[in-house]
Amino acid sequence: MKNVVILGAGTGGSIVAAKLARQLPQGWHVTLVDRDDAHVYQPGLLFVPFGKAEPQSLVRARRPLAPPGVTLRIEPVERVEPLHHRIVFGDGQVLGYDVLVLATGSRILPENVTGLTGEGWLRSAFDFYTMEGATALAERLDRLESGRLLVHVAEMPIKCPVAPLEFAFLADAFLQERGRRDAVEIVYATPLDGAFTKPRASAVLGGMMDARRIKVETDFVVDQVDGERRVMRAFDGRELDYDVLVTVPPHGGAELVTASEMGDESGWFPVNKHSLQSREWPAVFALGDCTDAPTSKAGAVAHYQGEVLVANVLAFIADKPLVELSDGHATCFVETGHGKAMLIDFNYDTEPLPGVFPYAGVGPFTLLGESTTNHWGKIAFEWLYWNVLLKGTEIPLHHRMSMAGKEHAAPSAERKVANPVPRGPSRLERIRAAKAGKVAEAPPVSAALSPAQQAVVDAARGEFQSRGVSPNIRRLTIVAGLSTRELYTLFPRAPAKTVAQLAGIPKPVGCI
Repeated sequence: MKNVVILGAGTGGSIVAAKLARQLPQGWHVTLVDRDDAHVYQPGLLFVPFGKAEPQSLVRARRPLAPPGVTLRIEPVERVEPLHHRIVFGDGQVLGYDVLVLATGSRILPENVTGLTGEGWLRSAFDFYTMEGATALAERLDRLESGRLLVHVAEMPIKCPVAPLEFAFLADAFLQERGRRDAVEIVYATPLDGAFTKPRASAVLGGMMDARRIKVETDFVVDQVDGERRVMRAFDGRELDYDVLVTVPPHGGAELVTASEMGDESGWFPVNKHSLQSREWPAVFALGDCTDAPTSKAGAVAHYQGEVLVANVLAFIADKPLVELSDGHATCFVETGHGKAMLIDFNYDTEPLPGVFPYAGVGPFTLLGESTTNHWGKIAFEWLYWNVLLKGTEIPLHHRMSMAGKEHAAPSAERKVANPVPRGPSRLERIRAAKAGKVAEAPPVSAALSPAQQAVVDAARGEFQSRGVSPNIRRLTIVAGLSTRELYTLFPRAPAKTVAQLAGIPKPVGCI
């Protein structure tokens, strides 16, 4: 009996297990592995702080959810040995595989920011990405009468990149409904230079922030948090005080991926972003939050990716060519408060556009616009998740993004970055060069550029040439051999974007 082993029984792993169990040829078996027996409906955590979801309703045991014909093992894995096609459990047991699927998700790393752990963190700072954080935050918001509520994103990528925006909108509505909004200032601090990672959606969401009197602090890359003073400090010297800090800490891949020496410097598992096959081990595939694919880390993405991954696992075991059809498709409901929501639909190459979804002329959901229908769509998704999605049941949504129902529009003009530098090729030219695997001609270098600055620019260009990806700040520190603080000394404002522009390469993923 040959074995497909899936590590991670969350959204992506459960979907793939159910589909493969029905489609694998005779003589093949699926083993699904997870470290615990608690499956959490993660989108529901957003509603817990506002009393709109009961924590116990969001958690179910994994065993009853296991698809028919799939063996579920609940025990921690110590490491994967991809060269030997085997998994080593914590107690020393070994499980061999013929094909491995990683669906190990991501984790928050508050310890990566000075001051986000220990007494300072516990006294005034909260998250809503864990059950413990969401329930503690519910108690604190209930007591918030006045002061400043600081909503903060440490860095990208994160799970569900619209969730911090949703929290800010819901907090605004929550405080309005209790007559406290005028006494509470809401500030949204982000490392991006706008509200979101896609220009058109960023403009719409930024306008909604303005209309709700939510102040947006852009290009805010956190250096440290002083819990005693209740102050958050950025690398560029800016400080934001707060009464309650709601933060989205840095994210990283699963410890298992790092322990197995299979991930990049942040623990993300490198894949071909179109086939979802490992770039190093042919018998290993991955989907969902654990990969380095430049798309949203969200359940809808894992669902879309599942279609392609299953097709490619079947092709791999049949010794047939793989299909490269994963286009980074993401569909995200954005709760905006007062019983309304908006919807965005995008992929690697196309940003969110206005229109209707999923059917042209019918909808029923509105793209890039608020509606009560969108809100009820998000609420209804929880039932769909437990009863349809996790069972691998086919739903009438194609995994590739469709332009049906969307307004076709010219690309948004590139926004200016702070501290302008000499311009090189246009954004479109750089993107075309990136797709061709080439580096567009570098812009002219200022005579004032120091040797240290030039070395960083050269390192970024070399990184793009070798990997086809422009380095973000974390990666730039590694390839340039500098600390984040040293980068900010050389390039005081938005180092990664400034360096990319100087190097004549695209902006890093996650930058607008």
